[in-house]
Amino acid sequence: MEKKVYELLNDQINKEFYSAYLYLSFADYYEEEGLSGFANWYEIQAQEERDHALILRNYLHENGCKVKLGAIAQPDLEFTSHLGPLEAALEHEKYITSTINDIYDAAMEAKDWRTMKFLDWFISEQQEEEDNADTMVTRMKLFGSDAKALYDLDQENAARVYVVPSPLANA
Repeated sequence: MEKKVYELLNDQINKEFYSAYLYLSFADYYEEEGLSGFANWYEIQAQEERDHALILRNYLHENGCKVKLGAIAQPDLEFTSHLGPLEAALEHEKYITSTINDIYDAAMEAKDWRTMKFLDWFISEQQEEEDNADTMVTRMKLFGSDAKALYDLDQENAARVYVVPSPLANA
């Protein structure tokens, strides 16, 4: 594997673990606000991000590459509204999409077809992640100021269940 592609993939592992930390901090915020359904949503998001890191880790190992884990930064965002974490999540997912795209660009430049194929799953996943984050922002803006509607949104988020991502389920 070309050095730049390897380094970007290895760095992405850290970014995915940071995403898990970030989403756990969102879950904590919502739990402390009495919105355990939103907390559930972000606990599952954190699991998914951890899974993304493991998928990347497995891929590097499958290609004979050494994994180098870095320190994970502490999330430092503070919120004053229920909308805050949702907007931060959308912004963060757009950032993660850009980093996946950067890896894809490096793989294309290196003619690393295997890595490009591997990244196809992440590209589709990021489209779903951004769409979910955008939907949550929109719903909070539309309904979050109404206590009954906020309760309904919270109950909807409480019903979310964790599903193992296909690359791990097939591993």
